Amino acid sequence: PHRTELYEDPPLGCWPIVYSPDYNITFMGLEKLHPFDAGKWGKIINFLKEEKLIADDLIVQAREATDEDLLVVHTRRYLNKLKWSFVVATITEIPPVAFLPNFIVQRKVLKPLRTQTGGTIMAGKLAVDRGWAINVGGGFHHCSSDKGGGFCAYADITLAIKFLFERVQGVSRATIIDLDAHQGNGHERDFMDDPRVYIMDAYNRYIYPGDGFAKRAIKRKVELEWGTEDTEYLQKVQTHVEGALNEFKPDIIIYNAGTDILDGDPLGGLAISPQGIVKRDEVVFRAARSRGLPVLMVTSGGYQKRTARIIADSILNLHSLGLLGRQQPACALGSPSLDQMVRDSAKDFSNLS
Repeated sequence: PHRTELYEDPPLGCWPIVYSPDYNITFMGLEKLHPFDAGKWGKIINFLKEEKLIADDLIVQAREATDEDLLVVHTRRYLNKLKWSFVVATITEIPPVAFLPNFIVQRKVLKPLRTQTGGTIMAGKLAVDRGWAINVGGGFHHCSSDKGGGFCAYADITLAIKFLFERVQGVSRATIIDLDAHQGNGHERDFMDDPRVYIMDAYNRYIYPGDGFAKRAIKRKVELEWGTEDTEYLQKVQTHVEGALNEFKPDIIIYNAGTDILDGDPLGGLAISPQGIVKRDEVVFRAARSRGLPVLMVTSGGYQKRTARIIADSILNLHSLGLLGRQQPACALGSPSLDQMVRDSAKDFSNLS
């Protein structure tokens, strides 16, 4: 395989939380024309810093995916199409982008998305090394090898899995658990006929993308009604996550943790509370940890200003429950009961190492 900087080992002292300030899209207010909160990723990190969970030098700095990295999945033809601003405007659903010179679109719109994509690829290897990893961005599940859409310009989930299959010994089966409110048609198209990848997808059946062809790739399809609430939702997630992991034993779980299931989301059409989202993430991490399976979480969709706080709360909750495991940064040993947590998670993970 080609040489990539994305697979160089980060300092051992770091948490497997991947982020870069380059994730955030800020450009003359352009980002306000899409319901997406294009500064959400930085806000999540700020909340985690305020709570003293992390510091800048304790997280892994994401690097931008290069063309060579992207070509592991994407066609050259598709990457060339992104050199047309109107194509990027269509994919990101921000019409005025069509009128900007492409060098500006590359720097202000696509570079942040390429950096988040690099972050997901890096987090894949980290998850295998450390038992878990969170890319604070990524989750571009509507993009496949030759087609973008729904704000997704690069197929980061497909890339992370292909990188693992090609470069990491002992990783040959993956399960995608996609709990964003929308159907994850990008990775579904990419892995349509690949028996190594098991896809579970729970989504609002009535909204974008309604991709009937891609649905054929879903092994466990959970189609939700408008306005689904916590009790029914959590029960379904619990049942189907357990079922999926009993049916197919993967070497890694890729968890697409979209927060657009939140009540009041302008696009998701579901009615899950903030507590419901925190609980949902806990269900997935518990299922992974109890089986000793590494889990890579990406944050995906979520179109309200308050989602950043909810994602941060969820990560803090996973930490306080000891579900973030194994190698903790030596430099953070001052944290409350972290020693105990390291001991507990070392027990959980002894079957992996």
